[in-house]
Amino acid sequence: MSTPPRSRAQRRRDTEHRLAHDVDVWVASASPDGAPHLVPLSFDWDGEALLAATPAESPTGLNLAATRTARLALGHTRDVAMIEGDVEVLDLDALPPDRGDRFAARTGFDPRSLTTAYRWFRITPRRVQAWREADELAGRELMREGRWLA
Repeated sequence: MSTPPRSRAQRRRDTEHRLAHDVDVWVASASPDGAPHLVPLSFDWDGEALLAATPAESPTGLNLAATRTARLALGHTRDVAMIEGDVEVLDLDALPPDRGDRFAARTGFDPRSLTTAYRWFRITPRRVQAWREADELAGRELMREGRWLA
């Protein structure tokens, strides 16, 4: 442990910085019968939700559409933000063009230009936790039921 534990307010600022500046996130989903699946996806954060895209018929696409829930991980194992969220499934043409353009510019990936059937997945956080090491496990919960605690 090289630095003192961060305050909850600092952890929130650090997490919001990651959401605004990171481009990729680990997405964990499960099928309705509980089979887990984990993939990295590019995302864009609009201040309320993360927008990601994946093939509609991929394991992740099918899982997210069926269960409407996901668990996301940003960062490294010694500086992680874990996000549990509710998933809204959108067809590619359901998103306003400027929102899709923003996603493409930020991530360098535009699913609208592909022949494979993709969908947008808008993930709204309902629980957020962040910690670096064991000394930050206490107070790691930053959001509960969609409301920031700090």
